[in-house]
Amino acid sequence: MQTTNSQRLYEAASEIIPGGVNSPARAWGSVGGDPLFFTSGTGSKITDVDGNTYIDYVCSWGPLILGHSHPAVVEAAQAATRSGASFGAPTEYEVEAAGLVVGAVPSIEMVRFVNSGTEASMSAMRLARAATDRDMILKFDGGYHGHDDALLVRAGSGLASQGIADSAGVNSKLAADTLVAPYNDLAAVEKIFAAYRERLACVIIEPIGGNMGVVPADRDFLQGLRRITRDDGCLLIFDEVISGFRAAYGGAQEVYGIEPDITCLGKTIGGGFPVGAYGGSKELMSHVAPLGAMYQAGTLSGNPVAMAAGAATMRELAKPGVYEELARKTERLADGLRGVFAELEVPFTINQVCGMLTVFFGVEEVTDMDSASKNDREMFSRFFHSMLENGVYLPPSPFEAWFVSLAHGDEDIDATVEAARRSL
Repeated sequence: MQTTNSQRLYEAASEIIPGGVNSPARAWGSVGGDPLFFTSGTGSKITDVDGNTYIDYVCSWGPLILGHSHPAVVEAAQAATRSGASFGAPTEYEVEAAGLVVGAVPSIEMVRFVNSGTEASMSAMRLARAATDRDMILKFDGGYHGHDDALLVRAGSGLASQGIADSAGVNSKLAADTLVAPYNDLAAVEKIFAAYRERLACVIIEPIGGNMGVVPADRDFLQGLRRITRDDGCLLIFDEVISGFRAAYGGAQEVYGIEPDITCLGKTIGGGFPVGAYGGSKELMSHVAPLGAMYQAGTLSGNPVAMAAGAATMRELAKPGVYEELARKTERLADGLRGVFAELEVPFTINQVCGMLTVFFGVEEVTDMDSASKNDREMFSRFFHSMLENGVYLPPSPFEAWFVSLAHGDEDIDATVEAARRSL
């Protein structure tokens, strides 16, 4: 595998971009080596600047659920761009995209588009504070909700990969208003509510954890959160930036049958373009300017190209049988990997939901950040590089989800399983 051009670009990037990357998740800090630079993607595969082609399980960290360069998405984005990339004014595209979101997500009656998942969670928390007139939030260990000051407290994913417990530059006063509980531990939540009752504005959670690896919440745990928050007058926020339109058309809340007060969305609803959104009931969203006093704005929010690509993606996902097929592909990959690991007597566990999975080496069960942290990082690093040599591109971190797309064929999945056998 030749990487000369990637190495040249990385050296050049490192002189003018911090760490040579525009997001730490793209660095290979937890697996070693220098990141690859990519030039194209079609369907389930991507090609780097040296001409190497890989089966891709990063899928732009989730949004490419239809695969790379899906014709309907490309056509929609091109048509929107030809009409004008941005106006700083309303367009029909945002009305269509909003209607699709409201029609899909059970808890959303009204939605506001933003430009990223970070903006979505930041705005959702501001909305919760405005609606409750309270100041504190509760999040969960290993839950990453963007790089807002109040949320960079014991986050997973990129921070875990780099061994950073927190971020420099975080406003200590804001961080002090953020409480942290273990994921899937309702007793710990009850103790926090007993101590801080009437101060908590919201609880924010990934109902399917995606930033400590894939860790689904226990149904009883989520039901308990819904009961506790409702009884206390505290708002429940589901961060479905990853799970929205991936675990099901209506997201994790459709899977669990539990409706939060506010939902954060991103990734998939932009079809690969920058996007985020937050939404809830009409009553709650009436606090948002210009209807209410909670100010939030963005020049490029509801960008017509992102809205057109997102709407095209959501229309494809609304077709009959789509999620059954995505679940089947995910199951085929997970079962194939389980067979190889068991045959070769490699200690492991695999967590999966529709469209995403994580392999944890050296542990029998992962239910929270503490158990996820016990995985064998050195083994994952060696596995990652060997899979790369065998033509499979995985997320360069043991704390990330592998994303399966509808473009992955059975032959891709079988080739991936065989690559895992050779690598191990």
